[in-house]
Amino acid sequence: MNEKVRCLIIGSGPAGYTAAIYASRANLSPVLYEGMQPGGQLTTTTEVENFPGYPTGITGTELMEDLRKQAERFGADIRFGLATATDLSVSPYKVTIDGEKTIEAETIIISTGATAQYLGLPDEQKYAGSGVSACATCDGFFYRKMTVAVVGGGDTACEEATYLAGLASKVYLIVRKPALRASKIMQDRVLSNPKIEILFEHETVGLTGQNVVQGADLVKRRGQADEAKVHIDIDGFFLAIGHKPNSDIFKPWIETDAVGYIKTIPGTPRTTVAGVYAAGDVADPHYRQAITAAGTGCQAAIEAERYLSEKGL
Repeated sequence: MNEKVRCLIIGSGPAGYTAAIYASRANLSPVLYEGMQPGGQLTTTTEVENFPGYPTGITGTELMEDLRKQAERFGADIRFGLATATDLSVSPYKVTIDGEKTIEAETIIISTGATAQYLGLPDEQKYAGSGVSACATCDGFFYRKMTVAVVGGGDTACEEATYLAGLASKVYLIVRKPALRASKIMQDRVLSNPKIEILFEHETVGLTGQNVVQGADLVKRRGQADEAKVHIDIDGFFLAIGHKPNSDIFKPWIETDAVGYIKTIPGTPRTTVAGVYAAGDVADPHYRQAITAAGTGCQAAIEAERYLSEKGL
């Protein structure tokens, strides 16, 4: 079964819902498929205090529900479904939903986000929203004058540790290898910060605490003759081992970087395929914030409207 639309938005979250608001107000009659996680990553966050317009804060789920309702108010057709395949070789572009239905779209806005990488410990799910986070910029404020741990040894981990050191009283940087793999400048910042203690050759094996994270169990030099168990008391546990952009189904047609982030023309949400735009975390390896995602969703919808107008569609 095929369906033709002028504007197809793939993925929800701040980018997708904002694109739907703008596209609806421009009379593009957008169809949005929410994907596996309606509302995106923000629905796994408890309190959001840095999104403009909510002076007392709001939960991630409530914020996404507000954006969804606003898009629906202007006529956006929001559906549950997962894009499973694409053909962007020729316009109108084809997108398969749930392996069954094919949508033919004149323009596409990709807002499928990026998934934070986790260690795979059951405790990460147990304490999700209760001490475990994959975004220091989002959640670090809640750990002022507390003790936190950051997992990772690359630039992102060093950036997160440095950022948290400006808020927390102490930061442990848990590094599996005997050295940091971050750039020299980032290494220097971490090594020179008195609030940061680097635990080289340590691996996290579990988290402890009554309802919230209160400690972490580590193994030092796993598999070596001097292997030892280590416990640290912490209030927050931050993952900084990377994100995986949800871009796999677009890679045959659209240029991405080595990690998988969709490349866009600088200063715009345009991809290497005319009429196809990328918004939010799927194209953003640097900021990964709700407000920046919403901004690019707005840009993508405006670009889509201009493209359709120029084509007489």
